Amino acid sequence: MPHSLGSGPNAAEDRRGSDVQKRLVAVQRSLIDELEEAVAQRNVGSRADILRRVTDLFVVGSDHFDAEQRALFDDVMCRLVNEIENSARAAFGERLATIGNAPPKISCLLALDDSIAVAGPLLTHSDQLNDDTLITGAKNKSQDHLFAISRRKVISEGVTDVLVERGDQRVVVSTAANSGAQFSQFGYSTLVARAETNDELALTVWSRPGIPREYLLAMFARSSEVVRLSLESADRRKAGLIRDMVKQASDKIQTQTRNRSLEFAAAQTQVQALHQAGALTEDRLREFAEAGRFDETALTLSLLIDLPIGVIERTLVHDRSDQMLVLAKSIGLSWETTKAILLVQAGTKNEPTCDLEQCLVRYNKLKLETACTAVEFYRLRERAIKTSR
Repeated sequence: MPHSLGSGPNAAEDRRGSDVQKRLVAVQRSLIDELEEAVAQRNVGSRADILRRVTDLFVVGSDHFDAEQRALFDDVMCRLVNEIENSARAAFGERLATIGNAPPKISCLLALDDSIAVAGPLLTHSDQLNDDTLITGAKNKSQDHLFAISRRKVISEGVTDVLVERGDQRVVVSTAANSGAQFSQFGYSTLVARAETNDELALTVWSRPGIPREYLLAMFARSSEVVRLSLESADRRKAGLIRDMVKQASDKIQTQTRNRSLEFAAAQTQVQALHQAGALTEDRLREFAEAGRFDETALTLSLLIDLPIGVIERTLVHDRSDQMLVLAKSIGLSWETTKAILLVQAGTKNEPTCDLEQCLVRYNKLKLETACTAVEFYRLRERAIKTSR
């Protein structure tokens, strides 16, 4: 026989839930009365005590509260927290950071507190902080606040943009080492630029999975140049040996990045297929460059110019545009295609786009015969290096 209305296990559970709700509402009313009295008397000690009790009540009954009741708790906590002593606020912030469904307004309020003891736990652990709050904290608060943000499980591109630009070494290294941090092109290029003179950061960036190859190559190209100049100034008699050592190290790094890159392997398959089909044209090269596809652009240039991929990659991540102009002129590329390639080159560096008008002037002055002679020299040099190894 079916259960009558109001009987059976489901009904019993409903009654228990209703009882809990009634008790919570009764305690809530009592606390509201005490709150009003504490506010009226400006009793700081009473406020801290009531805040602890309000938090206890929220933790116990949060699963049973509706949106209006949750908003009430949020407002109550915000009213209480502003006028209690710092140590009590710090203890409250630490506890709030561990509550998965903590009220959002009070969470954001404490996360932007000037005291890192109050804000730190929330900035690192709270799930209630949106990107706007984190970006505001990253832009305006102390390096300790930025470091706390850098340790979050997940960090969006908009937040890491601020961390890597404004943060000190501790913050930037922590952000780069965080596997849950996401980076924009600006973020990657800023990391590379800062890693040039920071060995710890360079190692962290190098070890980070998923960083696009062009940024790694740019970082190593610049770092190796600094190393080379430093060593040459220390012993000019060994300058030639030092240059060879740096180049060999650079070649090794390039080879390693290619071998472990699934994106490069896919690009190589595509470009080789186009080449074999006779479809690897200047128009296709321009499409790759305009889309910012580094690997496809480098591979296409390597095949069209008949130079090793390593030479092309080093040119694309180099600070100067002259060598790229020579390579483009040697195969008679149009200015539109050459400009697209120069923009790919500029994209690997945290710098303004090169002066395209000046580049156009130099490109028009450059003779085809001169460019072809230079490229033939590059080929002979690469063959000689390969033979000597």
